[in-house]
Amino acid sequence: MIRIGHGYDVHRLVCGRKLIIGGAEIPYEKGLLGHSDADVLVHAIMDSMLGALALGDIGKLFPDNDPEYSGADSIHLLERVNEIVAENGYEVGNIDSTVICQRPRLAEYINDMRKNIADACKCDISRISVKATTEERLGFTGSGEGIAAHAVSILQRS
Repeated sequence: MIRIGHGYDVHRLVCGRKLIIGGAEIPYEKGLLGHSDADVLVHAIMDSMLGALALGDIGKLFPDNDPEYSGADSIHLLERVNEIVAENGYEVGNIDSTVICQRPRLAEYINDMRKNIADACKCDISRISVKATTEERLGFTGSGEGIAAHAVSILQRS
């Protein structure tokens, strides 16, 4: 039996924060604003995994008003989500994801992101797809106000 889940996340770009996407630190003059490290890609992936098992979303699991998660490393949170998936008798079949931003260019960091996500999910990197695209300067991502990510997870019985 397989289960499919979709996740979406968005964060505003601001000065004075590191830019962390897919667990990789990306050199850029701005970072993403959020309670944790605001890793938009990992947040979308976690929501897709939780959604596949109808377990809610990361806001339910890691509330943004809980000081325990202030500045949290989202890769560590993904490890916890993967444990929950395993406790429910599933494992990652594959994950397909897309990061949407005008700048910075992410191509050189994609393999690092894939490895970080695969390691956290205890699966082979061949099961993890990360893509990046722009929106041709349209909308909040195109104007550089923020970054968005979509993810689809297929979980299979372990």
